[in-house]
Amino acid sequence: MNYYATEWRESGACLTADPELFFPVAAGAVGSRQADQARRVCAGCRVRRECLQFAMEMGEAHGIWGGTTPEERRRARRNLMAARRAAARREGPVAPETAA
Repeated sequence: MNYYATEWRESGACLTADPELFFPVAAGAVGSRQADQARRVCAGCRVRRECLQFAMEMGEAHGIWGGTTPEERRRARRNLMAARRAAARREGPVAPETAA
């Protein structure tokens, strides 16, 4: 994915929404309601997958991206890393190539 590509952004459902909606600053119920509103916008978005992929690859630590909260993205990254470590352990050490 081209990190700086904007083609998918031009199709985002969020284009017509208030950008502040996607970056809740209030804590508690107010921030939760704002995040829920942003997630509803994302729910019907054609480029939700691309948005989430961008956020995951870029390590976006703030805001609602692809319908996910920062906490959900951190959890997904931890799960992905754990799965990668488990797969690497199953494969074992890689033997060095021998010259013929």
